[in-house]
Amino acid sequence: MDGIKYAVFTDKSIRLLAKNQYTSNVESGSTRTEIKHWVELFFGVKVIAMNSHRLPGKGRRMGRIMGHTMPYRRMIITLQAGYSIPPLRKKRT
Repeated sequence: MDGIKYAVFTDKSIRLLAKNQYTSNVESGSTRTEIKHWVELFFGVKVIAMNSHRLPGKGRRMGRIMGHTMPYRRMIITLQAGYSIPPLRKKRT
């Protein structure tokens, strides 16, 4: 499970849970087939579809120098009816 970083809990992701869709941030270098294989193997579920998009890094200032954090990738995983994923740990901020 090195590819999946943490689950995302936003208003939209909570609404998607009713449609049996789960949202999580993943490593930006991992592919869709790798993520699908990890989810099916680790949780023992059947994945129907996966949607992904890349989110830009956020700006961070260190004194006069403006930098940014690394971009990351978010996956929305749709499971077959009857399957579910237990709640994942939320990222601590």
